[in-house]
Formats: sequence, structure tokens, C-alpha cells
Amino acid sequence: MAHPLHKKLLAEALGTFWIVFAGTGAMVLNDLSGAAFHMGVALIFGLAVFAMIFALGDISGAHFNPAVTIAMWITRKIKAKEGFLYIISQLIGSAIAGLFLLWIFPNGKIVNFGTPTLASGITLFGGILIEAVFTFILVFTIYGVAVDKRSPHATIGLAIGVIVIVALLVAGPLTGAALNPARSFGPALVAGFWTNQFVYWIGPIIGAVIAGLVYNNLLLGKDVKAKKG
Repeated sequence: MAHPLHKKLLAEALGTFWIVFAGTGAMVLNDLSGAAFHMGVALIFGLAVFAMIFALGDISGAHFNPAVTIAMWITRKIKAKEGFLYIISQLIGSAIAGLFLLWIFPNGKIVNFGTPTLASGITLFGGILIEAVFTFILVFTIYGVAVDKRSPHATIGLAIGVIVIVALLVAGPLTGAALNPARSFGPALVAGFWTNQFVYWIGPIIGAVIAGLVYNNLLLGKDVKAKKG
């Protein structure tokens, strides 16, 4: 069933809001308490993605990520105008999540409200490469379980949620493993912390576009090729 555009945009805003709010909120709480609970933060991010895919995936396709939307546009799974509005909705959802973090954690500024940043020793190029590689894996998985209709529908949320958890466990200590420009946008906005912010746009977009093109052109069945966007 095709849903009206306004419902799709609302779904994208709500889904992005919850992922940023829940995951980044856990990160802020962890940082402020001084607890070394990296596994817990990774699980919360992954489970938030898992839940939102099942709750809203049938309405908007559950992008919740500008990099995913750009890959879908490049591979003609979504029209340009709709894709642009998806990205605006995602950023609005992220910004609102940032405002909620500001309200709940008034002292969260000392940890920049969970805005991702590069670890000591990670160069700008290294950060972009790490974000690109892990976003490639994420988006490749999205195409495999969500875009490719040959895959069982029930695996979508689980597969993508697991990839998010693994990415955070491995790359989280290096770059924060944002893999999503919206994930970094809202917290950076309320923290006023824009250091290396472009890393979290360039890396994920490059990784997502390459993943989309590879899966779409080399692996996707002809029967599920999308219409022109």
C-alpha cells in the first residue's frame, strides 16, 4: 500500500528522532556517569533501529539516514523531490532529539551531547574511510534484506540492527560509528560542536552510494529494478 507523502515524512522524522534520542541519550548518560558500558550503548542503538524499522518501515521504507536516502536516489529507488524531503525530515527529527537531550541532560554540554568525534590518532582521512567502510556494510545489508525482494521480509529489522551493533562495537571507539549524518547533526546542533562534522557526512555518503551502486548493478534481480527517480 502506497502511503501519502506527509505520512512518509512524519515516519522518517519520528524514526530518526527515536534512534538519535535513544542511542545518543544512552551515550550521554554513559559518558556523564563515567561507566564503561560501550556494549550497552551499541545495543541500544541497534535495538532502536530494529524497533523503528518494524514500526515504520512499511510506511516510509525506514531510511532514517540521509546517506541511505541519497543511495536510494542514486539507484533510482526514490524520486529526487521525495528524497530531498526525506532528508529534511530526518534532520528535523534529529534536531528535535537534540533539543530533548538538552532538556533531559542540562549538563550534557560537557560531553557535547554525544556528538561523534575522532579518537586520538585517527586522521581526517582515516575517519572518513572508517565511516565509509562501515556505512558501506550497513547500506549493502539494507539493499540485501530490504530492497531485494528475494530476501525474507522478517529478517529486515534484525539484520540491520545487528549490523549497527557490530559497527558500534568495532568502530565506535575510533569515530563514534555514526554511519548517518542525521545521527551527528542533532547533537552537534545543540552542543554547538561542529569539529570534523564533515567527516560524518562525506564518509557515510560515499560508503552508502558505493554500496547502493554495487548491489543495484551487480546483484539485484531485474524484476526488482526501480523506476526512474
